Order: sequence, then C-alpha cells, then structure tokens
Amino acid sequence: MEKIKPKKKWGQHFLTDANIAKKIVSTLSFDTYNKVLEIGPGRGFLTEFLFKKKESLYLIEIDNDSCVLLKKKFPSLRSKIFNEDFLKIDLKIIFQKFNFAVIGNFPYNISSQIVFKIIEHKKNIPFFCGMFQKEVAKRICENPGSKSYGILSVICSIFYKRKYLFNVSPKVFVPVPKVESGVISLIRKENFIPDCDEKLLFQIIKLGFQQRRKKLRNSLKKFDLPKVILEDSIFDLRPEFLSGDKFINLTKKIENARI
Repeated sequence: MEKIKPKKKWGQHFLTDANIAKKIVSTLSFDTYNKVLEIGPGRGFLTEFLFKKKESLYLIEIDNDSCVLLKKKFPSLRSKIFNEDFLKIDLKIIFQKFNFAVIGNFPYNISSQIVFKIIEHKKNIPFFCGMFQKEVAKRICENPGSKSYGILSVICSIFYKRKYLFNVSPKVFVPVPKVESGVISLIRKENFIPDCDEKLLFQIIKLGFQQRRKKLRNSLKKFDLPKVILEDSIFDLRPEFLSGDKFINLTKKIENARI
C-alpha cells in the first residue's frame, strides 16, 4: 500500500513507534466507551491499534490523501472516516446525543483549539487522551501558582480530572519535530456542571488572564462592581492563584452583585 508524505501545512508529524502507540491506546477503557473518535489519524499508525480494540471507531482527517489511504487500510470504516476540519465539523451530526471518547496525536499548531472544542462538547465527551507539544501538555495539567498556569489549565480543571501521562521523544516522529511531546488524559468529573453562569465564568477567566499581572479588582473593572463586593479578599489576588473552584465562587459573587 502506498505511503503518503507528511504535509507541513497540516502540521503533520507521523508517529512511528509502536510502543508509544500502544501506551496511548492503553489509556482508553474500551468497555466503558461505546464510540471512539480519533482526530488526525494521518497514515493510520495509531488507528491500527485502536481498530484492534474497537470497531465502533470514527476518524476525522483534514488531509484528503490521508483519507484515501485510510479507507484502503480500513475498508470497514469507510462510512466513519470524515475528510473534514475537526475545528469546523458539527460533531452532533456524527454522534447525535451519544457519548464518545476522543483520542489522537494532534497537530501542534491547533492543539489548544482542539481542547476548547472538546470543552464545548464536554457533555458528550467523558474521556480525552491526546499527544501535544510538551509545553502545552504541561500547561493543561498545571496547578495554581505556576507561571504557566492559564486559561486552559483552569477550564480543563473545572470539568475534567487532568493527568500528565508521559513524555515522548522527537525521534519517534517523521519528520522529527523541534520540540518534545507529552501525552495527557482528561476524565470528566461526575459533577462537572458548575453551579454558576457558565458563559460568565468563561468571560471572567478570560478577562483575568488577559491581564494576568493585575489583581482581579483591576482586570474585572468592566463589571462595574459595588465597592462592598470589591472589598472581598479574592479581588486582591491575581488570576494565577485561583483554582477552578475559586473562579466558580468568584463568578457567583459577581452574579449576585449584578442581580
């Protein structure tokens, strides 16, 4: 079967180490999740190990040449292979209201955007495992107080239990990337719906980290909060010191002040 060359415009770096592929696949409990989605399968190296475990497998691949190859390698999956941009495709058309797990070796140039889309569909995605640039993987799993703690860290921590699994050397890819990689997993929390206005919560987190060196009292000025509310000690903090739970509490305080 013909091989395809990795394309720079799609940020393709093809995994070549079977042991790494097996480790990634082993994170997934196939008895728990009826449907599995792989994002960016490329040549189908990781797909081979997934397919051995799960026939209810769906693939989304933006590269047309890769899709042609995948349909030849996995003919029984032809109707489940989508030649689409994951960031633009409507996942509800594929999965309706069903839950599905997500796994993949993600293009580093859009990896953060992929995570935000996972969060958008969190009600239907109880499990996520992915390979990222190591710096991004670490950031997602970071805790309050760190300089790399940011928007992704907070939002993921609110909805999912985060775990940094292992490092991956650049040498196991073709072409060899200039950075190290890291694999993480996200397991959705049982009580993952916050008891506050979620849209406002996201807005507060975003505003806070846009001016991360400022205290929240200053970065959240646009809410025009009463002085009595601003006297709360939480407004003396910078966003990097607030956990997901504290951001939820902050959101509730602001909600109540606006009633």
